[in-house]
Amino acid sequence: MVRVRAVVGSLVLASAMGAAVIDAAEQQSQTPAPAPPAQPGAPPGAPPATQTRTFSAPAGLLFNTVRPERVGDFEKVLAYLQAALENSSDPAVRDQAKGWRIFKATETGPGGVVLYLYFIDPAVMGADYGIGKILADAYPDQAEQIWKLYTSAVSGGGTLLNLTPVKPIPPPPLGPQKRSDKPSEKP
Repeated sequence: MVRVRAVVGSLVLASAMGAAVIDAAEQQSQTPAPAPPAQPGAPPGAPPATQTRTFSAPAGLLFNTVRPERVGDFEKVLAYLQAALENSSDPAVRDQAKGWRIFKATETGPGGVVLYLYFIDPAVMGADYGIGKILADAYPDQAEQIWKLYTSAVSGGGTLLNLTPVKPIPPPPLGPQKRSDKPSEKP
């Protein structure tokens, strides 16, 4: 039940913040996001160097804005990602997979942008949640092709939020309430 509340609470937060994420995506050009350069010394076919995606809190969200005409491509990448998470022999990636859930917003954003959300709970603090390395490790021969699907589908670099649970506290005492036994008089 607590986990369901956490997911619902996160989704409420996501919908409240979704407008800001979507507005940022609208401000970006409609051309595919440029691929960053490959890491020096990276093997051929490895995805380019990407921004590190690490969490410093017990839970987190990653937002991805996706072009409506590229949803199919993005969901192919998600299929590769989910398989890579499930089949990884790396204990760190298996730990990440335990708390990694993917959601798609039901409502479309302005311009038809589709919002995908990675809900990470629990987050492995300090672990890199950037999908480039996970995909490259799982699919070394196809990493470049998968990365091209990803970069042509997203309309921005994504937004990361660290989430810290709010522990319930007792409410402060209310002041004495006046109670009148008399019915209110009408003028």
